[in-house]
Amino acid sequence: MSPEPVTVHGMSTSGNCHKVRLLLEQLGRPYAWVEVDSAQGATRTPAYLAKNPNGKVPMLERADGSVLVESDAILYWLAEGTPMLPVDAWQRAQALSWLFFEQYSHEPYIAVARFIRGWTPVDSPRRADLPRLIERGGQALAVMENHLQHEAWFTGAAYGVADIALFAYTHCADDGGFDLSVYPRITDWLARVRATPGFVPMPGVSDDVAARLAFSQA
Repeated sequence: MSPEPVTVHGMSTSGNCHKVRLLLEQLGRPYAWVEVDSAQGATRTPAYLAKNPNGKVPMLERADGSVLVESDAILYWLAEGTPMLPVDAWQRAQALSWLFFEQYSHEPYIAVARFIRGWTPVDSPRRADLPRLIERGGQALAVMENHLQHEAWFTGAAYGVADIALFAYTHCADDGGFDLSVYPRITDWLARVRATPGFVPMPGVSDDVAARLAFSQA
């Protein structure tokens, strides 16, 4: 039986949303994409909040109207029964540990630094947080670099959901002010992810976001 088609409400330039699209593409699973500009308040409308009271993207919606939120929970559900999620209980738990790491120790610093530099005004007081975010994000990247000294992937013996989750914001960490050139194993791992079958890149940002990122890097 073919998997049921799903609808994903997401913002294409968000790493949390792109990880869902990447997995769907690599699984060859049918889906519809509804673009939601969360940066402009589209997740705070009454219609959206009625489906997801937390007011965030991504949100996966099934044909019966049931929804699933939180990007890594969506990855886990989509990957169930596929090679993207280990069958062995220990390896599955290891993959989950990296999913939790991504949301607790990685995304709050690397993704937030990227957002501040690209999606807030150049005089935003939030930019005062950047040094702390870069310090903590650098610690997360160092943990990843150390892991890759001994392993090729984060999901287990092969590529899977944990790699997709970590790729989402690591590959664009330079947008947040991180120098990926000092992490050669991460750089090699990113290349391996890009070489996986069915890989699709994250779409480019808008011109105004690109201009703010360029200003931040100047």
